[in-house]
This record gives sequence, C-alpha cells and structure tokens, in this order.
Amino acid sequence: MKIHLKKRLIRAALAAAVVATSLGSVGLAKAADIHLLWVQAMKDHPVHRLMQAGFLNKCKELGYTCEVVGDPSATNWDIPATLPLAEAALARTKYDAIGVYGVDPAIFSYITKLAREGFPIVTWHVLPPEGTVKGLKAATGENIAEVGANAAIAIGDKLGGKGTVALTQGASNDTENAMSDAFRKTIAAKYPGIKVLDTQMEGFEPSAAEAKAVAILQGNPDVTAAFGTTGNSIQTWSGAARKAGRDVVIIGMDYIRQNLDLVKSGAAYGIVAQPLYEESAKVAELLGDLAQGKTVPYSNPLPAKVITAADLAPYYKMLDGAGQ
Repeated sequence: MKIHLKKRLIRAALAAAVVATSLGSVGLAKAADIHLLWVQAMKDHPVHRLMQAGFLNKCKELGYTCEVVGDPSATNWDIPATLPLAEAALARTKYDAIGVYGVDPAIFSYITKLAREGFPIVTWHVLPPEGTVKGLKAATGENIAEVGANAAIAIGDKLGGKGTVALTQGASNDTENAMSDAFRKTIAAKYPGIKVLDTQMEGFEPSAAEAKAVAILQGNPDVTAAFGTTGNSIQTWSGAARKAGRDVVIIGMDYIRQNLDLVKSGAAYGIVAQPLYEESAKVAELLGDLAQGKTVPYSNPLPAKVITAADLAPYYKMLDGAGQ
C-alpha cells in the first residue's frame, strides 16, 4: 500500500509540475507579445525625457515592446499636435494598453475615447480621483499636496520662519495649482512670519522665464526665497538671482542633471525629488498587467521628498543608469 501511495503522489507531483510549467510558458509568451504606447505632449522636455527613460527601461526589463509619441518640442505644450501622432501609431501597430500623460484636463476626453475603443489606459504624475476621468484604469505619481507642503517646510525652516517667498508655476494646471495651494497653506499655518507673493506664471521658455524672475526680484527687494513648481524653476531662479546679485533660497522640481548640478554648486538650495523615473517605470508595470487581464489598484502613490546637497549621490547614479 505504501508503495502504491508513493507512486500516486509522485505522478500527482509530476502532473502539477507540467501544469505549472505550461502556465509559466503562456505567461512569458504573452509578456513577449505585449505592445505598449506612451503618449506625452512636449516630448523633448528634459523632464519628460527622463520619464520616458524610466518607462522604456522598465519595458526592456519586462520584455515588452514599447513606443513613445508626442510633439517634438522642449518648450511648447501642444496637445493638438500630439494626438495625430498617437493616432498614426495606433493605425500602424496593434497596441495592448496605452499610457497617456494626464496633467492637463484638455486630454481627458482623449483618454475616454481610447478607453471606449477598448484600450486599458494609465496616467502618471497626477492622481485624479477615481471616476473623474472616464475610462482611466489606473494612475501613479506623487501626492501633489504633500509635495507643496514638503517644499514649504524646507523653505520655512531654512529661512528660520522669517522672509518673503516668490512663487512661480510653469503654467496654470491642476498639478501646479494644487502644489502652490498646498505650499501657501503650509507656510500660512506653520510660518506666520513668512510672506508669500502672488503666484506668477514663468512659462516654459527658459530666457523668458528668467527675465520674469529677474523682474520679480527687482520689484520686490524683500524676497529671500523662491519656490517654482516646474522642472526649469531652479534654473530660472538661480539665473535670475545671479543676474540680480541677490542671495535667494531656491527650491524647485525634478532631479534632472542640470538641477542636481545647481544644488551641488550651491546656486540652489533643494529639489523636490518627484519620482519621475520611478512613476514612469510603474506605468509600464501597470499597463503590462492590464494588458494581461490582471487587476491593478487604481491609485498608486509614490513618495517625493525634498533633497539638498547632502542627498544628491543616489540621483546622479540613477541618471547615469538611465543614460541621462
């Protein structure tokens, strides 16, 4: 009896191993066949290129075939020029899931259109409440309000609770507006001795942005700090402070190499380390899972702390690894 039982157990184990191997092969085959599309306006902006590196490197790691489309500009946010490029890509390739950069409500209707056509859609860098963008399956990015609050605490502490802060955005949009609001509220709550000037739009063209920042400094001799909510803000404000001959505590966004260099040199104080690379890699994971019929969480928040000169080494290493 014992011998017969042992034989049955061995046969069952072998059968289970065959099934497991078979299922594993199917999963790998599906992964190898997955095609993902990434749609992002202003494709050539340095921050956006870092995002794309995170997405494409994760695609390579997971064995997916991935493509990036968007208007080839580093300074002009142009959704009307981006959508035809996405449609052309969809016409020539059968994609399984699509990432759409959803920081601008103007692109929400396109997300809904693609979803109606049957594509799983994921966005990143923003976390719109579930159900507010019809058809959106998942989102990943930092908690925007926490970003603004973290920047406010870093500047408030550095100023010792006294001074005047200039506040600029690249443009008026849901992300930057929410960040500025959180910054302003946190300063008001924690540092009553600090004044925050009215928010100004610096735009995305570097020389024009710097000229506007110089004008703000010249018109407000009491400004001792600046917070900018867009990726070029550190360059904007460090250039303006140098031209105006002023000492300004500067915090901006994004760990691109130019910004790390400015913090390392002392020309800027800190960077809000938005998880640009990490959230973009997460997009590839989410899209791949959805393409394989898996269920994913709708909201996928990631941390974003303020880093200063002592914290830069891991970020240089990350950029080196991303070829940036």
